[in-house]
Amino acid sequence: MTLKVLTAAIAATLALAGCGEAKIQSATPVVAPKAPVAAPATTKPAHKAVVYQMFTRLFGNTETANLPWGTVEQNGVGKFNDITDAALTGIKELGTTHLWYTGVPHHALVADYSEYGISNDDPDVIKGRAGSPYAVKDYYSVNPDLAVDPANRMAEFKALIDRTHAHDMKVLIDIVPNHVARFYESKGKPEGVEDFGANDDTSVAYARDNNFYYVVGEAFELPKYEAGFEPLGGQDYPGLDGQFTENPAKWTGNGSRSAQPHVHDWYETVKINYGVRPDGSHDFPELPAGFESKGVAEHYAFWQDKAVPDSWTKFRDITLFWTEFGVDGFRFDMAEMVPVAFWSYLNSHIKQANPDAFLLAEVYQPHLYRDYLHLGKMDYLYDKVDLYDTLKAIIQGRASTDAIVTIEQMKADIEHHMLHFLENHDEQRIASPAFAGSPERALPAMVLSATLSSSPTMLYFGQDVGEAGEGDAGFGKATRTTIFDYWGVPAHQRWMNGGKFDGGALSESERALRDYYVRLMQFTVDSPALMGKAVHIHTDSRSNPGYTDKLFSFVRFDDDQKLVIATNFDDRRSASTTLTVPAAVIRQWGMADGVYPLEERLFGELAGEMRVTHQVGTIALTLQPLQSVIWEVK
Repeated sequence: MTLKVLTAAIAATLALAGCGEAKIQSATPVVAPKAPVAAPATTKPAHKAVVYQMFTRLFGNTETANLPWGTVEQNGVGKFNDITDAALTGIKELGTTHLWYTGVPHHALVADYSEYGISNDDPDVIKGRAGSPYAVKDYYSVNPDLAVDPANRMAEFKALIDRTHAHDMKVLIDIVPNHVARFYESKGKPEGVEDFGANDDTSVAYARDNNFYYVVGEAFELPKYEAGFEPLGGQDYPGLDGQFTENPAKWTGNGSRSAQPHVHDWYETVKINYGVRPDGSHDFPELPAGFESKGVAEHYAFWQDKAVPDSWTKFRDITLFWTEFGVDGFRFDMAEMVPVAFWSYLNSHIKQANPDAFLLAEVYQPHLYRDYLHLGKMDYLYDKVDLYDTLKAIIQGRASTDAIVTIEQMKADIEHHMLHFLENHDEQRIASPAFAGSPERALPAMVLSATLSSSPTMLYFGQDVGEAGEGDAGFGKATRTTIFDYWGVPAHQRWMNGGKFDGGALSESERALRDYYVRLMQFTVDSPALMGKAVHIHTDSRSNPGYTDKLFSFVRFDDDQKLVIATNFDDRRSASTTLTVPAAVIRQWGMADGVYPLEERLFGELAGEMRVTHQVGTIALTLQPLQSVIWEVK
C-alpha cells in the first residue's frame, strides 16, 4: 500500500474510532507522557516473557519449489501436524513462553474445499493465492489448509494446543476486530450464533446494531488493478471473472467509504461497525471519569447492565469460544481502529473467564498507548513507532544511540507493557538488503531489545537463523516473508532439516546465529534482574574518551542480581572506553569502595572488573564490532 493512500484511509477510520487526529508516523515522535495512573493494566510476572510468532502455514512446509503464485500442490503448505514435539522443543530452546500461531482462524483463500461443506471464496477479492490471514471468513473454525484432514481441522488444532501446553508454552491466536473478509460465512458457529451482517438493515448507511457500514444505493465495484497487483497475477482460475456481487457496497476495512476502493485499500475486507456513527460520534455508553485507575473487575461490573452494539457481543462470544477451547490469549490486529470502550468491554470479559489471559495489541500512535492500556485493559502493545523504528535507524546509520534514552524516558511508567521486537510478519526481515543486509548487524539491537526493560520480547520464526525474505511469492514484493501465498522459507527449512528440527542443514554462520539467540533468550527468561530496575549509564559514560554514539550501556538489577549491559552497534570499528556507574546506583547496590569481579553471561569470555572509588563505579570496556556484553556483578 502506498504511504499516501494508507495514511489517508487509516486517518479516516481512526477518527471514526474516536481516536482524535490520526497521524501515521515514519520517524520517532517526541510525545510527552500522560501522568501515571494508580492501577497498571496487568501485574508484572516474576520472569520475562518471550513470544514466538509462527506463521503457521509456512512453518512446517518442506517444499522448496517456490514458484511465484504457486499452488498448494506446487509450493506446499505447512500443517498443524508438522508442528511436532521436536519442533516445539526447538522453539522452547529460545526461551519461548507464549507461542503465537498466526493465521489460524479460517480466512478467505483460493482453493476448493466444497466437499467439506465450505463455501468457495471469490478470487477477485483475495490477495495472493493462500489469502490474507487478516481477512477472516469464519471465526468459529480454522484454516482448512492447515489440516491433514480438513474435516477434522478443529481436532487437529486442539491437539496442537495440547502439545504446546505439554511443552510449557501458552497459545495465542489472532483476533481481527476491525474487519472481516468481504464474504463472511461461518460454518463452524455454535447454534444460535448469527453471522456478521445477517440481520443488518442495508437500507441505511449506519444503524447501531448493524455489523457493517453501507454505501446506500451503490453496488460494489472491484478496484482498478495495477500491474503486479492483479488477482493471481493474471492467471486463469474458475471464478476469476472480474465480478463480485455486493449490493449495496460495504465500507472497506481500512475505512474507505467508496463503492470502488483503491487497489491499495484493504479491498478484500469490510469494516466492522462498533456503534460509531459516520460523523464520529459514539452510540454506546462511555466509561466514567477515573476509570483509567480501575481494575479489570470494576470494568467488567460496569458493563453488566449496559446495552452495547451487536458487534461487541459477537466478538465477546468469539473470544470466549476460543478461551474455552484452550487458547491462552490473543493478538489483536489494528486495535487502534476500534474504540477504546469496546476493549474495556471485551478484555474485562476475557479476563473474567481467564485472569491470566495474555492480551497483545497492535497500536501505532504513542499518544494513545495509555488509553489502550489503562482504559482498554490491554496487557501489552507493540513498541514499534518508538523503540523498533529507532533501533532500525541506528542499525542503518540514520540515528544515534542517544535517541534511546529519550524514548525510554517517555515510556517509563508503562515500560513493562511495551512489547519489543525486531521482526514480525509486517516488517522487513533483518537480513534483507532493505533493512540490515545481514542478521549479524542486528545482534546489538537484539541484546538491547531483549534486556532493556521488563517487557516481553517477540521473535519471528526464521529470525534466529537469519532468514532474508528473498523471492517474490506472488502478491507483494520480497523483504518481508509472504503472508499471502504458498511458499517455502529457505533458512528456516534448513533448521527444520526435513522435519527433524535439529538445525542439521544450517550453514556454520546460521548455526552460530541460532546459538547466539538461544543463549540470549534463555538468559532473559532466567534472569531476575531483568524484571527489576533499569538505569541508563549511557549518559554518564557519554563524555568518556572512546565512548561514541554507536555504543549504548545500562544496568539492570534487583535484590538478587546486578547486571551491566553494553552494546557496540558499529559494524566496522571496535570500541575501547570506560563505563561510569553513577553514585546513585552504587548506593542502591550497597557497595563500598573496592574492586568487584564481573562475570560475562552470554559466552563467559569477557571477564572484567568494576572499580568503585568514592561511590562511583568505573569499568574498562573493549568491544569488537557488533559485540555486546552482559556482565553480572559479583
